[in-house]
Amino acid sequence: MTDYKLGAGIVDGAPAPLILIDDRIYKLNDVLHDVHVDTLEEVFFDWENMERRIDRADSAGQTPIDSERVTFLPPLSTPRKLICIGVNYHDHLEEMKVTQPPEFPYSFLRPQTCLAAHGEDIPLPAGARMNDWEAELGIVMGRRFGPGDRGEPRDAVAGYTVVNDVSARDWIVNRPWVGIDWVMQKAWDKFQPTGPWITPARQVPNPDALDISLTVNGAIKQQSNTSKLIFGIDAILRHLGGIMTLEPGDIIATGTPAGVGFGRDPQEFLRSGDRVAVTVEGLGTLENTFV
Repeated sequence: MTDYKLGAGIVDGAPAPLILIDDRIYKLNDVLHDVHVDTLEEVFFDWENMERRIDRADSAGQTPIDSERVTFLPPLSTPRKLICIGVNYHDHLEEMKVTQPPEFPYSFLRPQTCLAAHGEDIPLPAGARMNDWEAELGIVMGRRFGPGDRGEPRDAVAGYTVVNDVSARDWIVNRPWVGIDWVMQKAWDKFQPTGPWITPARQVPNPDALDISLTVNGAIKQQSNTSKLIFGIDAILRHLGGIMTLEPGDIIATGTPAGVGFGRDPQEFLRSGDRVAVTVEGLGTLENTFV
């Protein structure tokens, strides 16, 4: 089978797993001939088997879906874990005035309610004024990898996706004495737009060397490459997998490069009507409007 990407959306009023082949969208079940799945969670929970089945899929004779008929959903709506890595590009450390590089990947967890889809409007919270953008490469796990596992961590990755790690910077400026309140900064509803597609890992031979960029209303704000990560894919997975068991469908956001609004002079923050687009080389573009 040719290269493909996997996603999810509402087509003619019903949710469906989707597959993108040669820039044409199909319902995944229409091209699978020996299995039926209701969600992409089912695909990634059984990735080794499902990848082989999808490789045998055939779109011949199937009519592509007009993209205008698709309302995208997050590719995975109920991952067991959403994990984000902070301050993971050298230039981002500088703009955030972090003087001591981290000794290991600095991470935090998010609730599932942070997920939002490509094309979905993102509500700006009434309680925050310093809402900021962060372009990131996302990892999607395809099998368990945890304490005691000695294999190559990258072998446990099913694919990669595009993430916007939205942040309310108010709780960096007004941090309490115990430190930054990460829930108040990161856990607002729909603060992690993700997708629209997951690209299988075998189609991304070098995820540590992908161009990554972000625009706000068409103006470039971030432009970098994942080669500038402080901790690359393997280091992130080894660190996290030494603490917890990473599971199929888990999404890990790997950090953002320089160019966030908080680090600019003067600072810039998202306003109602702003349209943000995040592009990762080979993976696609994620666009959302903030309201």
